[in-house]
Amino acid sequence: MQVPLWFALLVVGYLGVKLIRPPAWLIVVLLLGGFLLADSVLAPAINGLFK
Repeated sequence: MQVPLWFALLVVGYLGVKLIRPPAWLIVVLLLGGFLLADSVLAPAINGLFK
C-alpha cells in the first residue's frame, strides 16, 4: 500500500495536534521556520545532515 507523503504528514500532524495539544504559536513558528530554512542558503547543509 502506497500512501502519498503529503497525506501521511497531514495525518501525523493532525493526530499530534489533537493528542499533544501544543500551543498555536509553536505550530506557526515550526511551520514558518521550516519553510524559511528550506529556501535559505543553509538548505544544502541541512539536507546533507539528513541524508
